[in-house]
Amino acid sequence: MTKILSPCIDVCKFKREGHCIGCSMTKAQKSMFKKLKKDTHQKAFIDLLVHQQNAMDKYRHWLEAYRKRCARKGVKSPI
Repeated sequence: MTKILSPCIDVCKFKREGHCIGCSMTKAQKSMFKKLKKDTHQKAFIDLLVHQQNAMDKYRHWLEAYRKRCARKGVKSPI
């Protein structure tokens, strides 16, 4: 099983209508990701999050920050 890191990039400021300014997740979404156990479900969640970020058009920084975080942890980025 491949480890998939949380989409959180350790900013955690919920200022955009309840969405984190770092990753776009809401507090409920953060909690939901932690409960997902299967890699396929976690990957699908991240794909959904990327679509959410694109729709909100304020998260162009996230992908690079997430990939760097994965690299630091020695984990392959799922995207």
